[in-house]
Amino acid sequence: MSINTIKTLGELKKSGYLPKSIKEELRTNLIEQLKNKTSIFTGIQGFEDTVIPDIERAILSRHSILLLGLRGQAKTKIARLLTHLLDEYMPIITGSEINDDPLAPLSVFGKNLVEELGDKTPVSWMHRSERYVEKLATPDVSIADLKGDIDPIKAAVLKLPYSDERVIHFGLVPRANRCIFVINELPDLQARIQVSLFNILQEGDLQIRGFKLRLPLDISFVFTANPEDYTNRGSIITPLKDRIQSQILTHYPKNTSIAKEITRSEAKLHQEQNSKVKVAEIHRDILEEMVESARNSEYTDEKSGVSARMSITALENLVSTAERRMIINGETETTTRITDFWGVIPSITGKVELIYEGEQEGSYLVALKLLGRAIKKVFDGYFPNPEKYDKNKDPFGTIRIWFQSNNNISLLIDSSQKDYKEELSKVAGLSKFISDRNITEEQKFTFMELVVHGLCEYEIIGRNFIENTFDFGDQLSGIFDEDEDDEL
Repeated sequence: MSINTIKTLGELKKSGYLPKSIKEELRTNLIEQLKNKTSIFTGIQGFEDTVIPDIERAILSRHSILLLGLRGQAKTKIARLLTHLLDEYMPIITGSEINDDPLAPLSVFGKNLVEELGDKTPVSWMHRSERYVEKLATPDVSIADLKGDIDPIKAAVLKLPYSDERVIHFGLVPRANRCIFVINELPDLQARIQVSLFNILQEGDLQIRGFKLRLPLDISFVFTANPEDYTNRGSIITPLKDRIQSQILTHYPKNTSIAKEITRSEAKLHQEQNSKVKVAEIHRDILEEMVESARNSEYTDEKSGVSARMSITALENLVSTAERRMIINGETETTTRITDFWGVIPSITGKVELIYEGEQEGSYLVALKLLGRAIKKVFDGYFPNPEKYDKNKDPFGTIRIWFQSNNNISLLIDSSQKDYKEELSKVAGLSKFISDRNITEEQKFTFMELVVHGLCEYEIIGRNFIENTFDFGDQLSGIFDEDEDDEL
């Protein structure tokens, strides 16, 4: 019998339906997926050998789960994916506030309805997407919000005394009966509110305002939190931690290739941007190296972490910077440039938490330093270190001499493709240096620009940024100009 045709308790009994707890449901469906070698976590990358096996073990053990990690580590995304381990549909007594099982109702409403109507009790079907309840913990969350309270209006309308269980207005937790209930940022809950969760986690029951009722709720709890030493707003009290059976540590991507795939899949680029703006692979490398540099920088708070959202929004801004340049110049397509990264700065400055030294530098200068370090690291991955060669064997010798001979180039952030290529082509020896490196014609100017910026990071040549224009010239020429200005 199809679930679409089952409308009453009697029909449900005839169908052979057997109720099971939500944790048993999660466990059964996970076992089936493991046997079939499929996974609900296909969109989660970098956790295949660490976090995901831990989550699967916790589900098999029918545990409540605490996902502990820094911001931007896909904790909430993982929790939301767990709904795919639920049965597609679940029967409930129609009109029940707490998703009463027709075969084992908990609420007075459900029990009275079954007693009154018997097999004619109406049954509805709840899709698994509706069996997910999420609450962001904030200091103002009350016990009534989570558990419930007496509703004086209901008591007045129904003409019931406050001692009657029917005057209770259920909170989020009882309304999540037979569902997955997620509390994000658990340490932000006041300690007394955390205490109210003890019985629900340990015994599965609920008490509201001293009523002598016991509701053995069936809930699969998932909590998320930053490490306690990071958040100054509170901590997870020890007795509550003791009742959460599995604590699973999340982490940032362990290498650049995984980080690039996460950013690529999560960035929300417009369809036109995808078709008209090509992001050079080395620019994706620079972007991820910026994020990694931010996580390890002496200017940023290591305990705070740097979210994956930084690389995602940075990629979106990088593409938009290139798109804007393309539109201004009347071009139909373009490729990203290193100069486009200066349009990425606004998506970085607000996403790093600076320590005292960083505050002294300023968020803008810190962002520029992070970009410089990223450029240097990517440069080192493709080209030899220019500091390791003497004048006779220097592979950058021709380029160095050209700049030292009082020559310079100017790259405008919004320059056309034609002007961009003409400026880079002026540098003697640069085109030949790239040609000798087995780099495709399509990538040629992207790598030529990388060489120029890389040599700037090694202070072989100088770079000045004035009014949206990058001037590259002899590293020492600026010093002499400054001396002359001082004399004047």
